[in-house]
Amino acid sequence: MADKVIYAMYDDDDVLKDGAKMLVGKGVHVADVYSPFPIHGIDPIIGVKHTRLGINAFLYGLTGTTLAITAINYFMIQDWPMNIGGKPSFSMLENLPSFIPIIFEFTVLCAAHGMAITYLLRNKTLPGMPARNPDPRTTDDKFVMEVRVNENSQFSGDELQAMIKETGIIEIEERELQGS
Repeated sequence: MADKVIYAMYDDDDVLKDGAKMLVGKGVHVADVYSPFPIHGIDPIIGVKHTRLGINAFLYGLTGTTLAITAINYFMIQDWPMNIGGKPSFSMLENLPSFIPIIFEFTVLCAAHGMAITYLLRNKTLPGMPARNPDPRTTDDKFVMEVRVNENSQFSGDELQAMIKETGIIEIEERELQGS
């Protein structure tokens, strides 16, 4: 059996935020909000948890730093030491100041690529995947709030729609949700 989902469309992000505050205040659980740009302050209203992307970024950066130091030590000190600009090549510690820019850049490279790949995999937004937004207008100028009926079992579908209609919507649609 498929679950029912109510999609409420707004044409202003402030109206959507105020509507979400009103609905959450009445005990309605808002499942998601689709928007053409980030709406600052909506996450705590609808109860979105903080991500661990920052922790992953630190780990990716640490991996980049470790790889850079290991590679530089092997290439420039052990395997083929070169006298570049009169710098000694006896130990990594003597040359470390001249390698800091390379280490920093490789750290940023690994952190940025790791975060981007993690974000795309986690959100299932890889190139070529179908869009999951309920209405194509949410990529242009409309905002959609998703309310799942089964997550709000204390209200009937008609009660939910009546409460949502009080929030300043421009359109409302109820659909069957086929797997998420």
